[in-house]
Amino acid sequence: MSTTVNPAEIAAKGISLETFNQQLNRFATGFPYLKIDAPAAVGHGIMRLTQDEELECEQAWNQFLQNGGAVEKFVPASGAASRMFKNLFEFVSAGEQELSTDFMKRFFAGIEKFAFYPALTAACEAKYGLSAVQLIEAGKRVEVVKCLITGDGLNYGAMPKGLLQFHATAEGAHTPVEEHFEEGAQYATDAKGQVNIHFTVSPEHRAAFTNLIEQKVPQMEKVWGVKYNVSMSEQKKSTDTVAVTMDNEPYREPSGELLFRPAGHGALVENLNDIDADVVFIKNIDNVVPKVLRQPTVKYKKVIGGYLIKVQRQLAQYIAKIDSGEYTIEDLRQMIAYLHNTLNTRHGITKELEDSELALFLRSKFNRPIRVCGVVRNDGEPGGGPYLAYNADGTSSPQILESAQFDKNDPKSVDLIKNGSHFNPVDLVCYIKDSKGAKFDLKEYVDPDTGLISEKSKNGVAIKALELPGLWNGTMSDWNTIFVEVPIETFNPVKTVNDLLRPQHQGE
Repeated sequence: MSTTVNPAEIAAKGISLETFNQQLNRFATGFPYLKIDAPAAVGHGIMRLTQDEELECEQAWNQFLQNGGAVEKFVPASGAASRMFKNLFEFVSAGEQELSTDFMKRFFAGIEKFAFYPALTAACEAKYGLSAVQLIEAGKRVEVVKCLITGDGLNYGAMPKGLLQFHATAEGAHTPVEEHFEEGAQYATDAKGQVNIHFTVSPEHRAAFTNLIEQKVPQMEKVWGVKYNVSMSEQKKSTDTVAVTMDNEPYREPSGELLFRPAGHGALVENLNDIDADVVFIKNIDNVVPKVLRQPTVKYKKVIGGYLIKVQRQLAQYIAKIDSGEYTIEDLRQMIAYLHNTLNTRHGITKELEDSELALFLRSKFNRPIRVCGVVRNDGEPGGGPYLAYNADGTSSPQILESAQFDKNDPKSVDLIKNGSHFNPVDLVCYIKDSKGAKFDLKEYVDPDTGLISEKSKNGVAIKALELPGLWNGTMSDWNTIFVEVPIETFNPVKTVNDLLRPQHQGE
């Protein structure tokens, strides 16, 4: 296999030769593990607000909207739902009609409770002339599952979660896209009565998203009395990363072409960077509930949004004071206290700097994108969590970390993972403009040392793949980050199809 690379091959992908070589070099060097100070906890990196503070934040958020603040919901929605149906694919592959696992027993016991059941039974009737229940009674369970997940029926196993029927409502079955529309109307309607929502989608599903949006938006606008501005984008091909052999040589397809792969959700920083709003809410497509159970979600979106506005205003005041040159030593002490106690960012160098140097240091820390992250008590859900970590400049600051960023061979790191009290539900609200209203270039705040190398298989050959720093992990590493505790009721993900049988997705 030839490893000679023609620069024209790289240019055709919109990738510079320098970036390509950096990717190859990363396979050789790997990514360093992060140095962790401690898990974030309430009183030590996580804010627990009082009822009065929550009310103040809600009022601050409502005032921001009334004063013409620009806000947008940003929803990553390109991922396929194949993992959601993993157990069902295994059931079909086994070809056995009997139920041998608790998962499949629960699926069939609750099958009529799924919002997609009417569509499923219609697909069964079209394919076999029998309803889903009739097929089950005839011992043809595999056929029912095929009608759900394969191209013989609804093809849910190949569709993105955003287009699946999640919830049964009085108005009919709702997809996650529709739930996000409703959410937007409830906490992100601007002073003009407009709701701005952006979905990142995959090219092969863009037309289906467009069809659903065109069908549902007019109905939603009438119900909620708002005007929706919906936009979509795709992960940019220029963010793809080259795959290599196990010897770190560029892998070529049998056709001779280099293999490039999507670089994970961290690549979406390019899409986020194109958003022209002051405030952006980021939330996963599947973390939605029906309207009857949405009150906690709406309340705490306003709470963290208002907290963000309060932080942004305070930082803008500090920056203005520093720029004016009319600050006192007491002003600087107050700023240091804010840096430590609200932004939870620390560096011993603050004790050594002269006043003018300290002011510049503080300005550099204050003048950056801000995010407030809702975090929930960890009840065993897998995924990343809030920590206090050390940065390349010697500061320690709040970071959302994944388990892959810890050294599993280091007992201290293992203890840190076990002792984390909170979980990251991907509940972010971000301020992406500076104190003068100019957009930050979000690509400047990425820590390139926080990516991931994984092993894959292509054409029966073992290869290595490179993922960019995750969107809410290393991609936002150099942002100002504040963790605020929110109730578990705001976190309702759908990782498997059976999660849709939980009370929070049944509207109970």
